[in-house]
Amino acid sequence: MGFCLVPTESEEEMATKEKLQCLKDFHKDILKPSPGKSPGTRPEDEAEGKPPQREKWSSKIDFVLSVAGGFVGLGNVWRFPYLCYKNGGGAFLIPYFIFLFGGGLPVFFLEVIIGQYTSEGGITCWEKICPLFSGIGYASIVIVSLLNVYYIVILAWATYYLFQSFQSELPWAHCNHTWNTPYCMEDTMRKNKSLWITLNTSNFTSPVTEFWERNVLSLSSGINSPGSLKWDLALCLLFVWLVCFFCIWKGVKSTGKVVYFTATFPFAMLLVLLVRGLTLPGAGAGIKFYLYPDISRLKDPQVWIDAGTQIFFSYAICLGAMTSLGSYNKYKYNSDCMLLGCLNSGTSFVSGFAIFSILGFMAQEQGVDIADVAESGPGLAFIAYPKAVTMMPLPTFWSILFFIMLLLLGLDSQFVEVEGQITSLVDLYPSFLRKGFRREIFIALICSISYLLGLTMVTEGGMYVFQLFDYYAASGVCLLWVAFFECFVVAWIYGSDNLYDGIEDMIGYRPGPWMKYSWAVVTPVLCVGCFIFSLVKYIPLTYNKVYVYPTWAIGLGWSLALSSMVCVPLVMVIRLCQTEGPFLVRLKYLLTPREANRWAVDRDGAALYSSHSTMNGTLLKPTHIIVETMIKYYCVCVCVCVCVCVVSCTWFKWKRERARPAGQAPRGLRKEGCEEPARNTRCSQEERSQNTEPAPQIKAPA
Repeated sequence: MGFCLVPTESEEEMATKEKLQCLKDFHKDILKPSPGKSPGTRPEDEAEGKPPQREKWSSKIDFVLSVAGGFVGLGNVWRFPYLCYKNGGGAFLIPYFIFLFGGGLPVFFLEVIIGQYTSEGGITCWEKICPLFSGIGYASIVIVSLLNVYYIVILAWATYYLFQSFQSELPWAHCNHTWNTPYCMEDTMRKNKSLWITLNTSNFTSPVTEFWERNVLSLSSGINSPGSLKWDLALCLLFVWLVCFFCIWKGVKSTGKVVYFTATFPFAMLLVLLVRGLTLPGAGAGIKFYLYPDISRLKDPQVWIDAGTQIFFSYAICLGAMTSLGSYNKYKYNSDCMLLGCLNSGTSFVSGFAIFSILGFMAQEQGVDIADVAESGPGLAFIAYPKAVTMMPLPTFWSILFFIMLLLLGLDSQFVEVEGQITSLVDLYPSFLRKGFRREIFIALICSISYLLGLTMVTEGGMYVFQLFDYYAASGVCLLWVAFFECFVVAWIYGSDNLYDGIEDMIGYRPGPWMKYSWAVVTPVLCVGCFIFSLVKYIPLTYNKVYVYPTWAIGLGWSLALSSMVCVPLVMVIRLCQTEGPFLVRLKYLLTPREANRWAVDRDGAALYSSHSTMNGTLLKPTHIIVETMIKYYCVCVCVCVCVCVVSCTWFKWKRERARPAGQAPRGLRKEGCEEPARNTRCSQEERSQNTEPAPQIKAPA
């Protein structure tokens, strides 16, 4: 009699496998929408028999164009080319691609996945993944809310320039307007070198600069002098907010159709400008200046900081917008994140050729070095480029083309950011805000509040407020802070393998390990390093390197930055305080994505403790109790932050004054800057007469 020995698994191994399989099933079931339910449906809605419906993209191309329009924006056109030139040309691409593959693409991929997997917005998705760190979502919403207030002001300026371009003669081409000063000098006179050398030209300005500072902005002496409201800019701001509202008020079904035009037309116009720029004389010198590599610049930490912040800005990550767009995807949809990433970075790179070819032509026409005409940000869009089009044939046509492109690029980004903000807030109260026309009314309310806040930036001192928001409210420090916690929570608390299980359930296969390693190690290290260097290399805000902001304004700026960063620890404290039981049990409970009465809650022997805010036996959801508590403590924290920032800035200023050598003039509003009117046209006529000789009366040569 023979026996066949069949190897059998021990009971311990079988139990381990069963536990792992149950754990995988739990994470799949706990996050993805339940079959037959509308994603985001809550028990109280089901009891009424009226579950609120969540929209989905009509087609795959709607999502692709919306994301493309969202992160291909103004930063690709006016920020990346200048950073590339300033930080070593082609050598800048080395840190850029390191941050792209080590930080930008992994975080972008992560946010889209979480949104699609959970079918939740930027706040409630983190409620499902890790309730203790749901402050990540609140931090993102604070950042994007502040960003929406000031970003659209750029579109108001572009709209004003677009309307002014419909003239036979561009108003910034000559010095014969009411806003021009006796110190305005046209380029035809600058070309007369013999006359140029004999004049005291230190106080002369160009007509395009005076149009920008004296007509568009009517720039005041500083942030302490806000001045009156610029009604023309206020109407332009109202116009772009109305366009934004009517493009998103019906949700993704309307947004998905609008982007067919707004996301594709700017690419066509950018291509036209590229071809035109490459055919201009001097274009080759401009492109060489743009890409000439300087490897020695890689030793400067500021180069790496610029690369990291540019990646996070251009990919619109850490704002909750990509998560919200992903939440409208169908569950089995395989999103084209890699293709979209290549499109974004490729647009940045190609736009550099379009911009610097025209700047090379501009430098050749003026007989100056390209470094003297290279600008970034508003200086490029509203000074350098408008000046360049006045030197081209058909200047009106090229001006209209450029500002339409600028307006559409910005509108796309504004659509996505506002949609992300609205989706995240609506998902907090879906049973209330998704009924009837409440969502449309809520969008109108958000847009109205943002418009009223934006009016502070279209006053005579509004440019100083705009710069304050741009420098602090949505700074790289805030984005790096959010990105670090996103990767930390997914990789080390929820588990990269668990998320990979969800991805496999959605698209049928597991991605390569690169993303998993990036979330766990590479991206957090890059974020921490860039965050620390940003604080070490911090330079207080100035306007045009002339006007130094007062201490209270710097304190206000840091308060704007901390208003988002404080959300993460603040929500952690609120969650822990509102959950009952011993501290370690509460901590374990809040770190676990769970559903009550499931084995996973008790798998480690932990008792089930309910939160004060959720007694319905389902996933931990934010309710009015948590939101109201957060608002109460949030206001207290913001006030404390303001006081700390003001005291710190005052102390540093006192310390700097003590260290200043005797006899040296203190820093502040530098009225001696009147000898540089190209950068400071705020000086009064009396101050100019004290500092300079009277302006000679010169007629332009025939």
